[in-house]
Amino acid sequence: MAAKLKKGDKVVVLAGKDKGREGQIAQVMPKDGRAIVSGVNMVVRHTKQSQTSQGGRLPKEAAIQLSNLALVDPKEGGPTRVGFKILEDGKKVRFAKKSGEIIDG
Repeated sequence: MAAKLKKGDKVVVLAGKDKGREGQIAQVMPKDGRAIVSGVNMVVRHTKQSQTSQGGRLPKEAAIQLSNLALVDPKEGGPTRVGFKILEDGKKVRFAKKSGEIIDG
């Protein structure tokens, strides 16, 4: 299946404790159906001090379900669904269903 959301996309959270917050996708895990979005779904990890790093309570982004994310429309700014279409030159591109704007291409 083609990837509707990719690394670097600006997304908005649709559900959960961070509903309405926006961020950029840092990592996508298609096997798990999850993504890590910068600044969203922050959790605290308690780490032990070592020779290389300071210990303590370190904030970190946790993975969020792909179904709870929607791409931010490049033209209108709100959440939009993603579709695929083939251009005249035969290239397959993603487009925002709300405005019809091509996302990558």
